[in-house]
This record gives sequence, C-alpha cells and structure tokens, in this order.
Amino acid sequence: MAPSSSTPQRNSPRQVAIASLVGTAIEFYDYYIYAAAAVLVFSTQFFPKGDGYAAQLLSLSTLALAFFARPIGSALFGHFGDRIGRKKTLVASLLTMGISTIAIGLLPTYAQIGIAAPILLCIFRIGQGIGLGGEWGGAALVATENAPQGKRGLFGSFPQLGAPIGLFAANGVFFLVSYFLGAEQMVAWGWRIPFLLSVVLVAVGLYVRLNLHESQVFRDAEAAGKKLHAPVSAVFAKHGLAVLQGVLIMTTTYVLFYLMTAFVQVYSKSPVATSATGHATGLGIPANTFTGILLIGAIVFGICTSVGGVLADRWGRRQWLIGVTIAIIAFGLAMQNLLGGADAFGVLVFIIIGLGLMGFTFGPMAALLPELFPTEVRYSGASLAYNLASIVGASIPTLVALELNKNYGLQGVGLYLAANGLFTLAALWFSRETRDLDLATVK
Repeated sequence: MAPSSSTPQRNSPRQVAIASLVGTAIEFYDYYIYAAAAVLVFSTQFFPKGDGYAAQLLSLSTLALAFFARPIGSALFGHFGDRIGRKKTLVASLLTMGISTIAIGLLPTYAQIGIAAPILLCIFRIGQGIGLGGEWGGAALVATENAPQGKRGLFGSFPQLGAPIGLFAANGVFFLVSYFLGAEQMVAWGWRIPFLLSVVLVAVGLYVRLNLHESQVFRDAEAAGKKLHAPVSAVFAKHGLAVLQGVLIMTTTYVLFYLMTAFVQVYSKSPVATSATGHATGLGIPANTFTGILLIGAIVFGICTSVGGVLADRWGRRQWLIGVTIAIIAFGLAMQNLLGGADAFGVLVFIIIGLGLMGFTFGPMAALLPELFPTEVRYSGASLAYNLASIVGASIPTLVALELNKNYGLQGVGLYLAANGLFTLAALWFSRETRDLDLATVK
C-alpha cells in the first residue's frame, strides 16, 4: 500500500548535517574573502590613491559595516523564519549573501566609476552582513530541531563548522591565486576570482537546501496556532532576559576569535618595534608564514568545534562551557608569556591553543542559543543573541587590542579577554542546563 500523502516528511540525519554545514561554510567563505580582499587589495581598487594610509583605513573600516548589518539580518530573516518556516528563509539568506558577494567580484573600480565604486562596495558589504545575520539562526535551527534525541550538541556543531571551513577556504583560495598569478596580477584582477567562485558554491547550497523538509517542531507549532504576527517584538517583550543572557554567553567567543585572527595577525606581521610606552608592537613574521599558521589553526578550530559539541552533549552545556570559559580567562592572563617575543613556532602554538579554545566554546553555541527560546520566536531570538554579540565582541576588539598593546603591552590585551570571560562566566553561572529540554515545550 502506498504511504499516505499526509505522512510527515522528515529529514534524515545525513540531510540535516550536510544542509547545515554546506550553507554556513559557503556564507562564511563569502564573508571571509571580503576580509582578505579588504586587507590586500581594496585600498588600491576602490579608494583614491593619493593617500595610501587613508585608503587602507577606509578599506578596513568597511569590514565593520557587516557587523552592524548582521542584527538587521537577524530581525528581518528571524521574522520570516518564525512566520513562514526555516527552509524558505534559509534559501533567501543564502541568495542575499551570494548575490552580494558575486556583485562585489563584478564591481568597477574607483578609476572606472569614481566615488560610486566605494559606495557600491559598502552597499554590498552590508548585504553580506544581512545575509549572514539571517543565515546562522536558520542553520542552527535546521540542525537542532532535526537532531536525534540526545545529540543536539553534536548536530549543532555542523553549522558551526562552517566558520573554520570558510576561514580555511577563503585564505587558501587567496593564497593559491596569489601564488599562481603573482602579487601584481592578483591586485589588478585576480582578487575577483574568489568572489566569482561563489556562483558555484551558492548553486550547490541552494540544491541542498531546496531538498530539505520543514522541521517537525515548527510544523507542530504551526498546527497548534502558535505562530506570532511579530516574533521579533515578542522576543524583546517576553524574552529580553534570554537575549541578554545569550549575548553575554556568546561575546567572549567573538572576542577570542577576532583577537586570534585579526589582532595576532597584525601583531605578528608588524616589524619588530616598541611603542612610546616601551611595549613591543610587532614580531616581524612574514605574511605568508602567518597565513600558513592560520590555515593550521583553522584545522584545529574545526576539530575542536566538533569535540565541543560532543562533550556538551555528554557533560551538559552549562558545565562544559563554564570549564572552557575559565580556560579562556587563564589563556588571556598568560598571553604575555605565550606570545611576547615569540618566533613563528611560538605564534603557531599560541594560535593552536587560542583557536582550540575557540572551537570548544563555539561548537555548542548552535545548540545552546536556540534552547533559550520557544519555537515561535526561536529563529528571531537565537539570531539576535548571536549577532548582537558580534557588535560588542567582534567589531571593536582589534582596535581596542591594538591600543591596549601600545599602552600596556600584551598583558593589557590578555586582561581585556579575561574581563570579557568574566561576563560570560557570570551569565553561564546563573543560567540553567538546557541539554535535556524538549524543544517543543520550551516556554
């Protein structure tokens, strides 16, 4: 007898893992290639050439646009994700990121269209931020709402793997383009290749996601009439404390990541020198050497992300993350001893430890943050907590760290990381364990 057409269609664990991993990997790849291009080429392609230093600052300043756009993406896609479903919204977020990235790869330069070039660059960078702001929450919910019993931490680590995979792929593609074309051709036109490759990646991501079924948890909430007209407003009105808790839990994760990938990169590559206050401002390590170090670190980051998800299932989110946060605080306090005066091998060890801790704390987040919110506002709530934390934890730490190192040395930078860790530790201490919660019954 043929099965009834009303029989609910469920996603297999394999579908869930692939769909959540592939999508976030593509989005983070798109996000990180912009960062690489902003450092390497955008100052010469999209800004006036009269003042090289000013052009570099303007190029780097466009990075911050995405951080402020991400909460907008959270609110926009969160609204529709809680109203019409996770699947459709994830397709829209992937298209938003993909179109923005491909458009950057096709943009005329400042020499061709003048001031319109940096304006369009900023618009599409904002588009990237909006796309990523909507992507993470949906991918996290696809993973956790479809996860087998007792494995939400493991399945939640699949979308988290998108960050290390995207980081590795973005740096790897730029390294290969530079290697085969040479620095001159890479700056002239080769930088467009990583952006245009996104056409293929987005096509793959769309194929995977269009074959997903909506989660049973969402369908049950829909059938019970629990959908809200304005889920974002409901999040702040009824679940504001959960949003704040999620922001504080997530902030240290962001601070650690951007200290490892941005501040340490600037500090390592800068010539050996001391500031007016007598603190070292650089290690003089060649740029390609640090790129190799970062690629190794990305692999460690990915492995520890999966391990973190598994151990959060075994020991509980709260207990596991409290232990990791204490380790991050200790790591911050030891920064001067670990990184001060280090050679390339010392920087490698430092990056491995830092990105390893990053993976341990990052892995369980896609399970923990959705577990803080009921189904009808879960997309909006988890996305907002994750992306509001990015404003505090990701948009300012590099600039703050550079000034702290200039005036107080690496000890000041480490204390900054440790202080953020204390806020996260406090939020975790007063939180409840969510490992064994039934997502359908969260209030």
